[in-house]
Amino acid sequence: MNVFLTAEWKHLINLTYEVEPSLLEEYLPKGIEIDTALNGKAHVSLVAFDFLNTRVKGISIPFHVNFPEINLRFYVRYKGHVGVVFIREFVPKHCIALVANRIYNEPYLATPMTSSLLKNNDEVASHHQFKYRGQIFDIQATGTNSLFTPEETTTEHYFKEHTWGFGTAHSGKTKCYKVEHPVWRIYPFENFELRIEFGKLYGKKWEFLEHTQPTYKVFAEGSAVKVFGALTLTEFDKLYSQSV
Repeated sequence: MNVFLTAEWKHLINLTYEVEPSLLEEYLPKGIEIDTALNGKAHVSLVAFDFLNTRVKGISIPFHVNFPEINLRFYVRYKGHVGVVFIREFVPKHCIALVANRIYNEPYLATPMTSSLLKNNDEVASHHQFKYRGQIFDIQATGTNSLFTPEETTTEHYFKEHTWGFGTAHSGKTKCYKVEHPVWRIYPFENFELRIEFGKLYGKKWEFLEHTQPTYKVFAEGSAVKVFGALTLTEFDKLYSQSV
């Protein structure tokens, strides 16, 4: 596989909710299963982070190198491999959304966004703000500035470590792409503030999340990443089905 994109994904806030699997079926690519291995539940995560030092096929595109992203995603399986499917991804640059839509058919939308990070010896705090249809939304999280690597059996590890992204190509076929990065360390989570109207951002059926507390919270340091070019499931099977 060829590397399509390299970047750093840094200071990732992950707020995860238990949901009914039926809510996710309309987004599910053909041949992929909703992952309910964790406590028999389906999960969606609101994730906010910074894209840094971004290069597409080795090329740094001016004014598109460093930017925030906010996405809503859920967790799936294919022949034992765990991955994610995106419901919607917000970025601040129209060019980024256009390329992601045309090449990967990913559900990107461009909207004004900002992010900031405050760090001292004791704490680290990340703040994301974006504007959508004239309304301002915020995501903030604070953690203790004492990084550690959680055990593989923990929920923190589960929600931050996924190698595969799955989706539906323009042809209607299921496609997938591999993401490589070292295991991420995390900050002990202290607190968060969320000013989000899920119904306006993702559709009326998600309004209930506005009155629901996340079941799991992770604040990850992040690292450099590689995103490889998309594969069909047939290509995936040839390469990986024997390596579960």
